Amino acid sequence: MLRQDSNDDTEDVSLFDADDEVSRRSKKSKIRHPVASFFHLFFRVSAIVVYLLCELLTSSFIACMVTIILLLSCDFWAVKNVTGRLMVGLRWWNQVDDDGRSHWVFEARKVSAQGNKASSEAESRIFWLGLITCPMIWVIFAFSALFSFKVKWLTVAKDDQTAS
Repeated sequence: MLRQDSNDDTEDVSLFDADDEVSRRSKKSKIRHPVASFFHLFFRVSAIVVYLLCELLTSSFIACMVTIILLLSCDFWAVKNVTGRLMVGLRWWNQVDDDGRSHWVFEARKVSAQGNKASSEAESRIFWLGLITCPMIWVIFAFSALFSFKVKWLTVAKDDQTAS
């Protein structure tokens, strides 16, 4: 009679399912900076909502334009200084050569040796989708203002897409 070793028939099982929890966490991409994610989208979406509802709420074109420009200025500051850094690890700065020429240096967060990212996949998607889709919406607004002969709104839509 041949006897097999009992260790060959068993699987290694972790105590209290610790490995399963780690694998579930890695599959499930959590938002680590919810406030930054909120404000990354808040200023952009608010500017679009103000643009759409402006004629219904007030007759002052100047107030609408100033509100939209202020919202997009806050968005620019937030993306450059806060959300870009926290959500996807973007950094940039200006260096001046010995010749006096200015060079912009751009950096992105590097993936660590284990392959772990400091930012989550969900945050990265929120950041890049917000950064890409909102200017596309402003282009649509610019064309709709052009084709409906609303020249004053064309200036707002044109200014807003260059600010994004």
